[in-house]
Amino acid sequence: MKAVCMTVAVFTAVAVTAGAAWAAFTDNMYPTPYANLACVDEGSTPNGYLSCQTDNATLTYYMDSGGSNMLETVDRNRVNYVMEHVFEPTDLTVSLDSTPSFSGSAETDIVYEESGIGVPSGASGVTFCNDAADHLRCDQQYIRILGGGHYANGLICHETGHAVGLLHGDQASPVTSRRDERLGCMEDPVSDGEVLQDNNIDNINGTY
Repeated sequence: MKAVCMTVAVFTAVAVTAGAAWAAFTDNMYPTPYANLACVDEGSTPNGYLSCQTDNATLTYYMDSGGSNMLETVDRNRVNYVMEHVFEPTDLTVSLDSTPSFSGSAETDIVYEESGIGVPSGASGVTFCNDAADHLRCDQQYIRILGGGHYANGLICHETGHAVGLLHGDQASPVTSRRDERLGCMEDPVSDGEVLQDNNIDNINGTY
């Protein structure tokens, strides 16, 4: 499945940090020399091309449970599985937020929706910042994945990776192929069974 990460392309410089763990073969954690535009608030409609970091190591998530963007039970189960078995073993503290917050300084970090709004033609999902905390971090990010069976574990991992700042290989430092198998679920296109793998885990743990 093809995945696209979206963030507004505003030419505001952000200092590249040395947050990635040195054990990683490449730094694919935003920002890098090849992905260093400012994290900005995109509102409800994505229109750019980058990720932000999440605002801290406590990662809360919510799955839309009503209306046209509601996730079906099978999709909810897959999101829960990926969060519990793929992201929770990292240095992130992951929890499902049953009473989500959409305003203030402590918003729910990730909101999953089943929606095609903002998903580019030919892609299956998109991640974008709805409320930037600063030029580096986002307080709340939305993940939109198409319905009809597109909510697969690999794509959930990929888009959630973008929500915590992970990038594609061609934005990593040193640059590598978007299809580099060592990128795990951040490979593009991503297969259904992909997980984070060591490089992404090292970058997450070195940042959070």
